[in-house]
Amino acid sequence: MVEIAQYSDTVMDHFMNPRNVGEIESADGVGEVGNPVCGDMMTFYIDVDEDERIKDVKFKTFGCGAAIAVSSMVSEMAMGKTLDEALQISRGDVAEQLGGLPENKMHCSNLGADALHKAIEDYKSKKAVKEG
Repeated sequence: MVEIAQYSDTVMDHFMNPRNVGEIESADGVGEVGNPVCGDMMTFYIDVDEDERIKDVKFKTFGCGAAIAVSSMVSEMAMGKTLDEALQISRGDVAEQLGGLPENKMHCSNLGADALHKAIEDYKSKKAVKEG
């Protein structure tokens, strides 16, 4: 069992009060990732404006407290960014913004960034098909 003391106040805040939870009905992009070893699953939904800026982001996460905190932080980090800026969000950035994560929970920060990146890739592939 992971000791709560291993988590920063920021991690605890995002776990207890996650931001941007939910689903965007007709999202411009959806990205889903999972880790079969730990059972964490994350789905990110993005709405993109005409300037290719993320105007809304929501997530649904099934997993541990760290996974929920990571999803919440990633959603906040991505909001208002251009797609290219959002693609630069790395697992290290996420962990740093959260004030660190225990080593055995660092994989959660990978999942958050990966799910966001997959949502952006989904948006770009849909856009490419539309433009023909």
